[in-house]
Amino acid sequence: MQFKLDQAMEVLTQTPEVLSALLRGKSTMWVNCRTTPESFSPLDVIGHLIHADKTNWIPRARLILGGHGSRPFEPFDRFAFQASLDGKTAERLLDEFAEARRLSLETLHNLGICAQHLKLTGTHPEFGNVTLSNLLATWVVHDLGHLSQVVKTMASAYRDAVGPWCAYLSILN
Repeated sequence: MQFKLDQAMEVLTQTPEVLSALLRGKSTMWVNCRTTPESFSPLDVIGHLIHADKTNWIPRARLILGGHGSRPFEPFDRFAFQASLDGKTAERLLDEFAEARRLSLETLHNLGICAQHLKLTGTHPEFGNVTLSNLLATWVVHDLGHLSQVVKTMASAYRDAVGPWCAYLSILN
């Protein structure tokens, strides 16, 4: 499938609602569960997505659109969100994410991106030249990957509880 901004917006717009439906009102067991001690919990995912919206996608898009494509993007620290979680409930983080995403999408809309802009390039510190289209498509897949991660992490909390049905539950394998 070829990248289309309007289709990307369908996912990017609804990610906060999907996370809210999955996590709002859930007990601490659900929002803090992990598949391994080092993996992200659902709360970590929310914090990570907030941080990415504020420091990654839009700043990189602006760099590309501003004609500074040869300047490498700032490296993204995927763990920089951790201190911002202290003392916050899932509900508060979900609200913060919804607002961060609203602002990101408003900014994206105001950038007035057209088909020609999608071909403009930036410089990723690891991958080298990438297009604006690559960046925006990655944002969508990043969201979908973390939605999948939240669901798989929550399902894994009941891995032992399902007993022998584990053999038929592909999400656990």
